[in-house]
Amino acid sequence: MTLFKKAESTSAYLKAGFLGFAGSGKTKTATKLAIGLALMAAQLKLKEAGRPIYFLDTETGSDYVIDDVRAAGLEIYAAKTRAFADLIPAVYECENEGSVLIIDSVTHFWREFTDSYKKRKKISRLEFQDWDPLKSEWAKFTDAYVNSACHIIMCGRAGYEYDNEVNERTQKREIFKSGIKMKAETETGFEPSLLVLMERAIDLQTNVVTRTGYVLKDRFSVIDGKSFDNPTFEDFKPHIERLTLGGTQLGVDTTRNSEHLIREDGMTQWKHERTQKEICLDEIQEELVKSYPGQSHADKKAKADLLEAVFGTRSWTAVENMPLDDLRLGRDAIWLKSRGHKYGETPKESAA
Repeated sequence: MTLFKKAESTSAYLKAGFLGFAGSGKTKTATKLAIGLALMAAQLKLKEAGRPIYFLDTETGSDYVIDDVRAAGLEIYAAKTRAFADLIPAVYECENEGSVLIIDSVTHFWREFTDSYKKRKKISRLEFQDWDPLKSEWAKFTDAYVNSACHIIMCGRAGYEYDNEVNERTQKREIFKSGIKMKAETETGFEPSLLVLMERAIDLQTNVVTRTGYVLKDRFSVIDGKSFDNPTFEDFKPHIERLTLGGTQLGVDTTRNSEHLIREDGMTQWKHERTQKEICLDEIQEELVKSYPGQSHADKKAKADLLEAVFGTRSWTAVENMPLDDLRLGRDAIWLKSRGHKYGETPKESAA
């Protein structure tokens, strides 16, 4: 079996993300994108053609786009929930019965999940040890998001990233805003193949409001870095056309794992082997000391001669870096040699 095979695109469904502050146009733009995807499925006669758009709604956003969807001759189904427990089942339900899934907003699902965890654990705040189980469980959603055979548009509230540096003038460390991120589990924003930041601006002279979409990430690099005022489906179409629409979706093969490297005692195979190697080196040194306990020049030379005879080197550093199997063979050889002579005798003299 070989791990690698000829590369081919297995991105058959759109995995998009929109982030922004209140009123930036996330919901409306996501709906425009969903409508375009559903109409394209009908034109191409894909398996999801004729299916409704699914809207996983945490803040009543679906109420305000029903008319838009139905005006396009499509249907929309909504589930108004913030329970993280509903998030993964919604992905699989859309995969089987829907055309596009809009999640608005993923921020609420993350908050509900962390709140439920705190209530269950009867704690008021999360500590360092709490993040691993939270992230592990959340990763089940991101795996479903990436690998599911359906288009998913994930909306999330924007939040500022902060950093700190020393002010050259005051020589004091100061905190400053260093960027914008999606407010959810910290790695969620990395999952979409198309990530767009929405911003709202108003012209104070004309009172005209413009909502601009800034493409933060386009993995096909066809619209990466571009911006669109009041974006439509056509603006994102170059990215969508690069997908293998109608093909088989495989984001990452999650059936492969490394559980076989973890021992029942919880120790990784690498750590176990390192520990066994340290034990083996200690045993070799112990046998050398038993055979030649003195510090005389003759004893030191005898130890070095024995190392060279067994391992092919007089360097202890070189011995330390040898594979575990070679160390075990060498240890056993030294053990046998040491049992064949008295202390102070060399193996050669003993053999004679």
